[in-house]
Amino acid sequence: MINEEKVDVVIVGAGPAGSVLAACLATAGKSVRVLETGPDRKSQDLYSSPIWARRLYWSTPHVEDTLENTYLSTSAGNGIGGTALHQTGLWPRFHVEDFKRRTIHGVGLDWPLEYSDLRPYYDTVQAEVGLSGDAQAEIWRPPGAPYPLPPMQVFPHASKLAEGFEKLDVQISPAPVSILSQPYRGRPGCTNDGWCLAGCPIGALANPLVTYIPRARAAGAVFSPNCHVTRVRTDTNGKRAAGVEYVDSTGDLHLQTAKVVILAAFTVENVRILLNSSHAKHPNGLANNSGLVGKYLNNHTTTNVYGLFDEDLFSYLGISTGSLYSVDRLPKFRDHAGHGGLRHWHIGLTMKPNDVLGVMMTRPDLFGHKLQAFLKRAAQSLTVLIGASENLPLIENRIELSEKRDRYGMRLARTVYRASSEGRLLDAQVQEEGIAVTKSAGAREAWHSPPYSHHMLGGTIMGSDPENSVTDSYGRTHDVPNLFTVGPNLFPTISHANPTFTLHALAMRSAEHILAQSL
Repeated sequence: MINEEKVDVVIVGAGPAGSVLAACLATAGKSVRVLETGPDRKSQDLYSSPIWARRLYWSTPHVEDTLENTYLSTSAGNGIGGTALHQTGLWPRFHVEDFKRRTIHGVGLDWPLEYSDLRPYYDTVQAEVGLSGDAQAEIWRPPGAPYPLPPMQVFPHASKLAEGFEKLDVQISPAPVSILSQPYRGRPGCTNDGWCLAGCPIGALANPLVTYIPRARAAGAVFSPNCHVTRVRTDTNGKRAAGVEYVDSTGDLHLQTAKVVILAAFTVENVRILLNSSHAKHPNGLANNSGLVGKYLNNHTTTNVYGLFDEDLFSYLGISTGSLYSVDRLPKFRDHAGHGGLRHWHIGLTMKPNDVLGVMMTRPDLFGHKLQAFLKRAAQSLTVLIGASENLPLIENRIELSEKRDRYGMRLARTVYRASSEGRLLDAQVQEEGIAVTKSAGAREAWHSPPYSHHMLGGTIMGSDPENSVTDSYGRTHDVPNLFTVGPNLFPTISHANPTFTLHALAMRSAEHILAQSL
C-alpha cells in the first residue's frame, strides 16, 4: 500500500457538494484533496450531442437492482463535476414546512434544522452561481433575496402550455434556474439551444466546472480523477477516521490520511463505502450504530405528459428543465393528497429528436414508417410537462450490500425500493391534471409516460438523536466525529423540489461548521 502525505481534509466525490466544500475549506487555508472515481472533465470536453452526453452519466455497475421497483438512477454523474455537470438546472428552495413534516402534518420525519438556518446559504449560493427567475411571481417561495438575474426567455411551446394552466386557474411562474439569462460574473448568458443535459460547454449552466471547482483549485485544492475509494480507515480504537483507501488507475492501493474525512459521492456510493468499511469495532458498517445507514432511501415519482399540436411551436428551443414552473396550487390545496405532500411542474422543456427527453422516446410503441411519420409531425409541435411528486420516507426502502463484487473486490450495493402510497396518489393526480392542462391548451393528442424514479435521496439521514439518524445537521456522523457525509443522502424528507440548490446550501453550512471546529 502506498501511503500518501496527510492532508487536513480528504473529500470523496467531485460533484456539487464536494466542490462547494473543497472551495470553502481550501479558501480558508486548509489542505484539501478530492478523490473522484470518474475521469477528469473540462468545459472543452463537453459537446451538444445526445450520444456524447451519455458519457457523462454513471455507467459503472455499482448497484444490483431488485427486479421489482427497479431504482438505479442513470442520471448519476461520472467524473469531475459529478451529476451537477449535466443537471437541468431547476433550483427551487425547500419550503418552511418541508423541514417539520412530522411536527406539522404528523407524517414523515423532521429535519434537525429549519428553513431559517438555510436561508442565508441559499442567498449566498444563488449570488455566487447566478440564478434566473422572478421571486415575486413564485407565490409559494419562502422568504429570501431576489434572484440576481431576470427570468429565462419563454418560447412558443412553453407559452402554449401556459394557456392550459391559466384556463384551469393554476398559478405559474418563471422557473427558478441555475442558468444565466444574461452574462454574469464573467460567464456568458444562455443561448437557449436546449443542450443543458450535455453539460453546457459555454458555461451558462452552473455546473461545478465553472463555479466552485475553479475557486477550489485556485486556493490549492487538489482534484484527483480515476481514484476509486473502497473504504474509510479508522484509528485502532475505531473512534476516529484516519483516512480513506483508494485504488488508482493503474490498480495500486493507496491510503490517503486526513484530519477530516468527507464522503460527498453519489448517494448510493456514500452508503456503499460506509457499509464496506466494517471491521471489529464497527461490524455493521462505519457510522452505523443506529442501524440506519442505507435506510430511508427516497425519490421523486415523476411522469412526463406530452401534447401534439397542429402549429409549429419550436420545441427544440429553450432549456432542458422548462422555462415555466408551478407548485401544485400551493398553498390553496396543500392537503389535497391527505398528507401535506406536493407536486411541481416543469413546463415547456426542450425536445430533441432522440435524447432522454427526446421526441422519439415519447412513443416507444412506434417503429419503422409509423415512427418516421410521427417524428415528422412532432419535431416542431410536441410539448412536454414533467410532474414530480413528493414521496414519504419509508424505513424499509434501503440500500444494502450485495454478494456481488466489483473489479476492486468491493461489494456492490443493492437497492430495495417502493414508492409510498401517498406518492403514488400524487403521481396519479399528475397524470390526470397534466392531460387536462395539455388538452386545455389545444393539443389534438395528449398522453403520458409511465411513472419513473428521479433523484436518489436518503440513506444517511440527519437528525438530532443518534438512535434515529446517522448524522447531525452538518453531516457529521454521530459515531465518528471527524467523519462527515454530505449531499442528498442526508435528507430525512425530500419535499417536491429538486435537491441541487438545497445540497449546495447544506454543504456550505457544513464547511463553516468544520472550520469553526478548528479541525
